[in-house]
Amino acid sequence: MNIIKMAWRNLWRNKRRTLITIASIFFGVLLSTIMSSLQDGTYSNMIDMMVKISSGYLQVQDSEYRDHKSINNTLEPTGDLIKKIKNLKEVTQVEKRIESFALLSSGEKTRGGAVVGIEPDKDKQFSNLQSWVHKGEFLQKGDKGILITYNMADYLDVGINDSLVLLSQGYHGMTAAGLYPVKGILKFTTPQLNNLGVFMDLQLARQFFGAYGRATAIRLMVNDYTDVEPAQEKLNELLGKDFKVYTWRELQPEIVQFIESDRTSGSVMKGILYMVIGFGILGTVIMMVAERKRELGVMIAVGMQKVRLSLMLFYETIIIGLTGVVAGFIVSIPVILALVDNPIKLPPDLQEAYLRYGFEPYLFFGTAPEVFVNQILTVFIITLVVSIHPVVTVMRMKVTNALRT
Repeated sequence: MNIIKMAWRNLWRNKRRTLITIASIFFGVLLSTIMSSLQDGTYSNMIDMMVKISSGYLQVQDSEYRDHKSINNTLEPTGDLIKKIKNLKEVTQVEKRIESFALLSSGEKTRGGAVVGIEPDKDKQFSNLQSWVHKGEFLQKGDKGILITYNMADYLDVGINDSLVLLSQGYHGMTAAGLYPVKGILKFTTPQLNNLGVFMDLQLARQFFGAYGRATAIRLMVNDYTDVEPAQEKLNELLGKDFKVYTWRELQPEIVQFIESDRTSGSVMKGILYMVIGFGILGTVIMMVAERKRELGVMIAVGMQKVRLSLMLFYETIIIGLTGVVAGFIVSIPVILALVDNPIKLPPDLQEAYLRYGFEPYLFFGTAPEVFVNQILTVFIITLVVSIHPVVTVMRMKVTNALRT
């Protein structure tokens, strides 16, 4: 305890040097935390947007459907099954969908596209397709009309209230054919989605395919992407071998690949920041030891053991590190929470680029625990490594040379 008190008093003999070192650690923790929070928030927003439109965070499918994507390999989403799924605390939204392909024809023009049956009354809480209606109106439950994507409508030369012929293979080989009026045109910011096909009410899609009471998948939403794995484990135990539960990672590997590559480049930037922090601390510690070389030599000469002296310098470095880390952590919490509630709007030139790829033109921030914990541990470990220097210096010190300094 006496050694710790001595270490604390020694630090404040040169307040400016101590405060500069603490400040470098403080800003290092703060900046690395903000950078990690920005990464986490960006990924979370991107994943949330993509899974809402396409796969959902989780999908429950028939065990054969993914390997053989046929309308015959659908499941029957009974009330009891849906109730079991909704009872999981991680699950926030449940939506049934039926998806397949068909030939879309108008006049002399024909093109293949997707036919997606949705539940319009649940869409606002799930995919929010109605926000992408370019012309016309969104579907209502029980509607006999369809929504068509922008590029598909342009190619087939159809507009609102025009009729579109759909031809496909239905459930168990029956012919699926129908004539449907166009109720609305969807225009997404992502070009690929504009080539998708048509959306219709779930009951109408079941009638078209002859797959009454069936669905190709049950899409699930959770509070955050960090809840996906726990929910998958519980669903696998709950549903048994007749069903397969897939995460958005398995259904959309291209997003995972993008995130991993972006995370790598972010790690390089944080690595450079950590190097700056580390060398800043090391430079201060080297200067601290060099300035006190004669003092340390005198202390050894009057009988203080090198081990105790080394321990005192070690404590000095650790106290500086802990003070900077704790201060950075305390300040970063309100800063990150403020940024989470108030995303930063991008300048106009970047807004256009973001919108072109279907992203909201904001910088989003996240509050995942690792955003804070990883930075604190990393900077503290750097401080521990740097604290080796004064210990080694004292253990190798020659008293005669130190006293001549």
